[in-house]
Amino acid sequence: MRQIHVIGIPIWGLAVAVLILATTVVPLAAIAQAPVVQPNPNMTDNAKLLVSARNNDLAQVKHFLDAGAQPDSRNRLGDTPLNLAARRGNQEMVELLLARGASVNLANISKVTALMSAVYGGHTDIVNLLLGRGADLKPTDRVGKTAMVYAAGMGKTAVVKRLLAANVPVDERYDSQLTALMWAAGEGHLETAKALLDAGADASLKDERGKSAAVIAAEAGHAEVAKLLRAAAEKTAANR
Repeated sequence: MRQIHVIGIPIWGLAVAVLILATTVVPLAAIAQAPVVQPNPNMTDNAKLLVSARNNDLAQVKHFLDAGAQPDSRNRLGDTPLNLAARRGNQEMVELLLARGASVNLANISKVTALMSAVYGGHTDIVNLLLGRGADLKPTDRVGKTAMVYAAGMGKTAVVKRLLAANVPVDERYDSQLTALMWAAGEGHLETAKALLDAGADASLKDERGKSAAVIAAEAGHAEVAKLLRAAAEKTAANR
């Protein structure tokens, strides 16, 4: 069974894990599968802009921006067009919105930023773009997850490397004293764990319950990851 930590509480079970994801980046999976809805003529230009961004329609987004729609308009979930575009992986739309003055760090009601949305989808080019425009690496969503926690926990190895290059400390402690390595371990992401170890992650560190990344991986049933991490921890201990 998988173990997911939310605000310091260990929670067991795949069904619960799915529920937690659904209530954080709420709308991430749902938006990706949502049917296309055409803008209603009675809508404001701001609302039409949001619908167009949700539909991944670059031409319409440009049209409504040209018509005077505000780039930081928000829908009922607090999403801006930039957050929607980052979530969709639409780099051209992200570039357009930033050029028109969209605020890079505005979060939705779940406290999910455009950077978190891009990380969630593994959209490394958009992550690069947002970081280049001053995206903040420190914000947490409503259950305490940062961009790095999403990247490591979802096995987005290329994004993890990019965030490390942006000076996110490799052994940064998150809720429950978890590290990025522990998140990767708990979800069984071998390549991500290797990348973090290559960057100097300390496999001997323990969370608030006294569990190392290797123990977390083993308890979650990820034997290969656990083996890698045990070896790394033993090497660290031998070098001290």
